[in-house]
Amino acid sequence: MQGLKRKLVYVTLFELIAVCMSGTLLSLISTRDSFVYAGMAAVASSAIALLWNLAYTSAFEYWEARQLKKGRGLLRRAVHALGFELGLVVLLVPLFAYLLGLSLWDAFVYDLGLMVFFMVYTFLFNLGFDHVFGLPTSALPEPATPERTMGA
Repeated sequence: MQGLKRKLVYVTLFELIAVCMSGTLLSLISTRDSFVYAGMAAVASSAIALLWNLAYTSAFEYWEARQLKKGRGLLRRAVHALGFELGLVVLLVPLFAYLLGLSLWDAFVYDLGLMVFFMVYTFLFNLGFDHVFGLPTSALPEPATPERTMGA
């Protein structure tokens, strides 16, 4: 599976699982009526993360396709997960502060905890997703050509 279909399946599965996990986590740490506001925060952050995921993954694969070294080693996967999570921090801290009734600092601290959790989740999800659906075209090794096999 490649292209837009791959991206849509990826972000949909990623976010469905993420909403369930983040809603539960936010309800455990929220100081407000935890179920209502945590649910709102989870759904709103999911919508933001969905759009961010689509944009970030597209940009990452654009960059990746231009790299000489193909494949997705541990470093490239870690960079992908870290970049994704840092973008979410910028986007989600104000949302969490507002919906969960927190100061920006407290929302940032909460988001740091979620960021660590989701960095691990993102890394493991990507490993599993690539295992089930295969690598995207941007990460596939180039096929051997007669010139390459003959040392040219």
